[in-house]
Amino acid sequence: MDSALLQVAKRYAAIAVLFTACLTTGCQGQKQAQAAGQTAVEVAVVAVASRPVELTTDLPGRTAAYQVAEIRPQVNGIIQECLFREGSDVKAGQRLHQIDPAPFQVAYASAKASLAKAEANLPSVRSRSERYKALLKESAVSRQDCEDASAALEQAKADIAYWQAAVEAARINLAYTSITAPFDGRIGKTDVKSGTLVTAYQATPLAVLQRLDPIYVDVVQSSAELLRLRRSLESGQLRQDRQQRQKVQIFLEDGTPYALEGTLQFADVSVDPTTGSYTLRIVVPNPDHLLLPGMFVRAVVREGVAAQAILVPQQGVGRNSKGEAVALVLDADDTVQQRALRLDRAIGDQWLVSSGLAAGERLIVEGLLNVRPGMTVNAVSLDLDTPKKAAGRPSAQL
Repeated sequence: MDSALLQVAKRYAAIAVLFTACLTTGCQGQKQAQAAGQTAVEVAVVAVASRPVELTTDLPGRTAAYQVAEIRPQVNGIIQECLFREGSDVKAGQRLHQIDPAPFQVAYASAKASLAKAEANLPSVRSRSERYKALLKESAVSRQDCEDASAALEQAKADIAYWQAAVEAARINLAYTSITAPFDGRIGKTDVKSGTLVTAYQATPLAVLQRLDPIYVDVVQSSAELLRLRRSLESGQLRQDRQQRQKVQIFLEDGTPYALEGTLQFADVSVDPTTGSYTLRIVVPNPDHLLLPGMFVRAVVREGVAAQAILVPQQGVGRNSKGEAVALVLDADDTVQQRALRLDRAIGDQWLVSSGLAAGERLIVEGLLNVRPGMTVNAVSLDLDTPKKAAGRPSAQL
C-alpha cells in the first residue's frame, strides 16, 4: 500500500515539474515575442512644412432689408382705393393708396381764388401809392395820406404772399391724398381697405415697403477676435489685402453656398457690453430675392494671409491630462519626443499651429497608441496625397 502511494506521489510530482517547465518556456517565449515586437514598432510620419494660408472667420448673422419704409398717410381722410397687390414688387413713384381728394381739391381751389383776388387788388393800390407820392411833392396831399397809401401797398403784397403760401399748402395736401412708393421694393400685407378712415401720421402703418436688392447681412464678432487680429497684423504674422478682405462668402442656413459674394461695408464703432461683440455689416447682391429679411446665414470673412503657416493633421494631435494640446515627433535618431503645442484654429481636418512645431520636423500621425516618449521606432513617411488603399494603411486628407 505504501509503495502504491509512493508511485502516485512520484507521478504527480513529475506532472508538476513538466507543467512548470512548459509554463516557464511559454513565458520566456512571450517575453521574447514582446521584445521582438517592440523593436519592430512602425509609425507613419508626415514632414511639417510652412506655407502661405488664407485665414478666414466663420461668423453667424441675419439678413436685414437694405431700405425699409413704413407707409403712413400725411393727411386725414377716407381710403378710396388700394392700388397694389400684397407681396408684390412695386416701383418708385407707383401709387399705393388713394385718399378721397374732394375736400382737398375744394381747399386748393379756394386758396387759388383768394390769391387771384389779392393779385387783382394790387395794381390799384400800387397806382394810388405812386400818385400820392407825386402829389406829396407838390404838397397837394398830406404826408399821412401818402404813408397810408404806401402801407396799403405793402399790405396788398403781404396778402399775395400769404395766399401763395396757402395755395402751395393746399396743393401739397392734395398731392398727399395719392400715397406713392418712395423707392423700388417689395410691399407686404396691409389691413387697410377701401372706406377705412385714416389720420395723418398715425401709429399703425398702412403697409411696409422693403428694398431687397441688395440686402444687408449683419454678423457679430467678439472683441477678443478683433484684438487677436490686430496683434497678428502688427506683428507681421498676418498680411492683409484690403480689397480681398472686403469680399465675403455667404452660406445659407441649409449649408449651401450663396452664388454671389458680398462686400464688407463697415464695422460698428462700439462693442455691446452685454455680449462683448460688435457688428459687421455686409452688403450682398440679391437680384432673385433668394435672401429675405430675418434669414439666418453664415458669412466667411477673410482675415488675411499667414505667410509661414504650419498646418498639421488633426489625427496627429492629442490632449494630455490637463487638456493641453500635445504631439509626438521624431528626432534625428528616430526617437519619440513629446511636444506641447499651441493651436490657433481648425482649418478643415487640420490644426493651425501657432507654436511648438517647426518646419522640417517629423510628426507621428499613425501608430500613436504603440509608442511612448523615449522609444526608438521605425518611421515610414505617409503621403497625404495618396488615396486610401483597401489593404493598406489609411491616409489623411488635407
